[in-house]
Amino acid sequence: MTTRYTSLALPLCFSIVVLSACSGKTETSASAANPQVAASAASGGAPTAPTPTGAASGPAGGPPVSITTVKAAQRDLAVTIKATGTVTPLSSVDVKPQVTSVVTSVNFKEGQFVKAGELLFTLDSRTDEANLAKAKAQLAKDEAALADAKRQLARNQELVSKAFISQGAADTSQSNVDGLAATVAADKAAIDATITALSYNKIVAAQAGRVGVINVFVGSAVQANQTTMVTITQLDPIAVAFNLPQGNLNDALAALKGPGTLATAKLPDNGGVFKGALRFIDSVVDPASGTVKMKAVFPNKENKLWPGGYADVTLTSRTIKDAVIIPQASVVQNARGTIVYVVKDGKAVLRPVKVLFSQGEEAAISGVQVDETVVVDGRQNLRPNSVVIERAKPAPSPAGLASAPQNQGGSAK
Repeated sequence: MTTRYTSLALPLCFSIVVLSACSGKTETSASAANPQVAASAASGGAPTAPTPTGAASGPAGGPPVSITTVKAAQRDLAVTIKATGTVTPLSSVDVKPQVTSVVTSVNFKEGQFVKAGELLFTLDSRTDEANLAKAKAQLAKDEAALADAKRQLARNQELVSKAFISQGAADTSQSNVDGLAATVAADKAAIDATITALSYNKIVAAQAGRVGVINVFVGSAVQANQTTMVTITQLDPIAVAFNLPQGNLNDALAALKGPGTLATAKLPDNGGVFKGALRFIDSVVDPASGTVKMKAVFPNKENKLWPGGYADVTLTSRTIKDAVIIPQASVVQNARGTIVYVVKDGKAVLRPVKVLFSQGEEAAISGVQVDETVVVDGRQNLRPNSVVIERAKPAPSPAGLASAPQNQGGSAK
């Protein structure tokens, strides 16, 4: 029995010794190949995965972040304010008669452009003409009486000098002359008044402009200061009225004081662009809307700006000289404030900035130097000191080259 157990134990011991030697060699080789594994094994922890050598890393050890960039430019930037306004005439006059009469002639057509002082209507003036003749006759009568009173005064003064009559008689003659002279002056004033009333029977244009619808015709009776016969609207120059928020009031006041062309009006549907200037700012802020009423005036020789129409107004208040310009899409708003990412040595550097003015796709900022490389696309994936890689920009297509559709079904027959 002893001999049998001894023969079985010897091969078993030999196998254990061989396996221990092989295991030691394997661990020694792994430790030599990767010191990190050896250190982990020595500390009793689990072995860690080896890190590839020479590979660039992005945020949190990841790959580089793909971005697109632009260079910060420098130029003058106009600070503009935009609003939607309504075309408004500078003046619109309702023509009304100053006397009650009947229309005898209409001397223009609807929609016609007239000049200041041009004859529009003629009214029945026979009554005023008769009154004028009557006033002239009364003047002639009183002038004759005055001449007789002056002759009588001269005779009485001569008789007083010879002591034939008393001084009181001469004074009476003098009073008579003075009274008749005042009557003659009143007659002349009456004639002037009658001439003025007669002139009201010819109604002329008070200003140059375009006439609208004619509301009366030949034979129509009109009432003094009541009947609107026609309306004359001034079209050149013309104004565009618009409202701006109270926050833009200071910029608008600066534009009102500034020289040159400060306002631009653009009609919808490519109706045209007009250049003018701000001319009016209301004295109060509307408490209901928090806005201020304003008007800009534009030349309108071609009459494209029509009263009542809409126009987009752009008001230039000031100009930022030598501003640093970047795309507005590159500006990031986060808990740290307003920032941009600038590329330096292949890494994204966080840069705090201040937006001076933004307009459309551009922003004027401070905190970035001219010609620095600013990240535009891919900024949402960046962290400070992230490794970045520039995307290849697509090659521009040749001008006028249209891509024809591929024929995938064979040639047409």
